[in-house]
Amino acid sequence: MSYRLHSILLGTTIRTHRSIPPHLICRAWFCSGRFRNQTHMESHASCEAVVGDSELLVKKMATICNAGPAKLQVIADFDATLTKYQVNGCRGQSSHGLVQQEDTEYDKKRQELYEHYHPLEFSPTIPIEEKAKLMEEWWTKTHGLLIEGGLTYDGIRQSVADSTIAFREGVVELFEFLEERDIPILIFSAGLADIIEEVLRQKIHRLFKNVKIVSNRMVFDNNGHLVSFQGKTIHSLNKNEHALDMAAPLHDRLGDNIDAPTYENASVKTRRNVLLLGDHIGDLGMSDGLNYENRISAGFLTRVNLSFKQLLQ
Repeated sequence: MSYRLHSILLGTTIRTHRSIPPHLICRAWFCSGRFRNQTHMESHASCEAVVGDSELLVKKMATICNAGPAKLQVIADFDATLTKYQVNGCRGQSSHGLVQQEDTEYDKKRQELYEHYHPLEFSPTIPIEEKAKLMEEWWTKTHGLLIEGGLTYDGIRQSVADSTIAFREGVVELFEFLEERDIPILIFSAGLADIIEEVLRQKIHRLFKNVKIVSNRMVFDNNGHLVSFQGKTIHSLNKNEHALDMAAPLHDRLGDNIDAPTYENASVKTRRNVLLLGDHIGDLGMSDGLNYENRISAGFLTRVNLSFKQLLQ
């Protein structure tokens, strides 16, 4: 476990930034390539880790490894964290972005919402509380268009089949490694749970008994038409662990039977060591509510923007 965990976390190069404020110490931010060249962000030849306190990081890693798999859980964002930010030189698709509705006018309307709200999400001048309200507004309008436009589950399957969404290299191996050691994975996404499940099914072609998903889950009628969404809307700036009650095992949702134990939400909360993976400042809240003892937060550098710079100030 120790060697693989070190390989996953550290990559090949570590740079220590002494200017990072204390509350962000040991939140390690990674890119799959050099900062100055985003076209190589999926290259394994040059992987660089930026660490606030490398000694503390190594100490935490040793503590986590010594405690063993029974005390560890992994919480990971989906879009641009488990999946690639760039595919064939173009921006990779998200679980929201890959959806193709039968009436293309609704795709255009959702794109217009993206063009309006996305710059606001990363604006350095808008207070976080105001941003959160704007994100709630954006997600609500987008979900409304999916319902109004008559999205079906068959349409979801076809959208995923036609998509270019792709997992980062090593994700499948990581899932298998964690499954072998009975380490639970919580995929925590502001995307669409049903899309994520279908992507896992079509792109990986296998199931994992240790995977649960917390995301925006759809409700379909008997004819497979989307009619509503379950529970509270999860957007990019309100991720937190109280939504754990929304988590569902992957195989339950896919209708498959795996004759193996799954992880109850209560038992997951007793795992006091956390590896948190994300690409957005909002992903830091994914472990809120957990009474963890050790947490290593690893962020994938996918946008050279002020949101990322704020973490290093």
